[in-house]
Amino acid sequence: MSSFFERPDTKGRYSGKNNTRWMSFICNAPAAQSVSVVGDFNDWDAAANPMERQVDGNWTAMAQLNHGHHLYVFMVDGKPVLDPRAQGVGRNGKNERVSLVLVS
Repeated sequence: MSSFFERPDTKGRYSGKNNTRWMSFICNAPAAQSVSVVGDFNDWDAAANPMERQVDGNWTAMAQLNHGHHLYVFMVDGKPVLDPRAQGVGRNGKNERVSLVLVS
């Protein structure tokens, strides 16, 4: 018999916190030799998400991100660059300004 105060069995059901979503990143850097997106979702590893140069000078990459807020920057020829299209600006563990994206 079920009680009003019992918690329903939700195992295996949808939870936004367990979802991932593919996100597209675009960086305009026509003169760059290499661009990658680095962030808390790839342990700030420049080799994890290299970006691909497009004919229009933009660089693109896709990354699968978990639900929540994520901090990131573009590494353009080895130098960090904020994303002008970011949803906001935050600070990393070194108190440096970084781009912010929300995945819901």
